[in-house]
Amino acid sequence: QVQLVESGGGLVQPGGSLRLSCAASGFTFWMYSMRWYRQAPGKERELVAHISSTGADITYAPSVRGRFTISRDNSKNMMYLQMNGLNSDDTAVYYCNALTIGTGFWGQGTQVTVSS
Repeated sequence: QVQLVESGGGLVQPGGSLRLSCAASGFTFWMYSMRWYRQAPGKERELVAHISSTGADITYAPSVRGRFTISRDNSKNMMYLQMNGLNSDDTAVYYCNALTIGTGFWGQGTQVTVSS
């Protein structure tokens, strides 16, 4: 059974940091590109960061570049998103996504709320 389980979300003050994790199971993790998406209330889901299957290629949305860092550990079937310098615009549900040719999977999401 394919599963992507996000964790690490929560309430954080502006300027603070969080580290999100995505635990993958039920598929050949190392063959998949991985992505973090987020969706704020009333807004469309947006791509935050992408990492290739080997980790060699990484891209970020302009809004998070320089503040967020995506990484993965293929030996543990895990993906991470280190988020620093958080602000209210980062408040959203964050989803991990596994992608390969012809198929993809989604996690259930983890809430990140940035507020004083």
